[in-house]
Amino acid sequence: MAKSNAKQVRASEAELKDKLVAINRVTKVTKGGRNFSFSAMVVVGDENGVVGHGLGKANEVTEAITKGIDLGKKNCIKVPIINGTVPHEMTAKYSGAEVFMRPAAHGTGVIAGGAMRAVFESVGIKDVLAKSKGSSNPQNVVKATIAALAQMRDAYTVADQRGIELDRVFNG
Repeated sequence: MAKSNAKQVRASEAELKDKLVAINRVTKVTKGGRNFSFSAMVVVGDENGVVGHGLGKANEVTEAITKGIDLGKKNCIKVPIINGTVPHEMTAKYSGAEVFMRPAAHGTGVIAGGAMRAVFESVGIKDVLAKSKGSSNPQNVVKATIAALAQMRDAYTVADQRGIELDRVFNG
């Protein structure tokens, strides 16, 4: 897997909003009958470049969602956003899910499917063209999308990493 450029961010509780992506009911069959439990995939973000995800599991739906939110707040990352869109094209893969995203002109909107849309809205991206290929499992799509966003670099970061001036990044 490619190196992540994103910085781990400490989440301040007040400003993060959460979005429920998927709830899955799991059944364990024992000799005493069926035991139901739930897993909830939650994406949290401040709509200003910070996003995280969590998978909570519990015997009750509300407990699973709460656990997912807590886990999401613990693993937030900072994503570069330029004029409401992503800085450059990116492809990422997690398990069977592969995602592709590219910058879009202002006013395009979020062109993305379910799980990817939740991540983009939570991070605060307003215009993006995105495609999910392979598995449509929401958990893997969310993880692949966040992996792609974690690898994003803006021009300032590239210039800093290469040790050159900002205008040399674009002019070669």
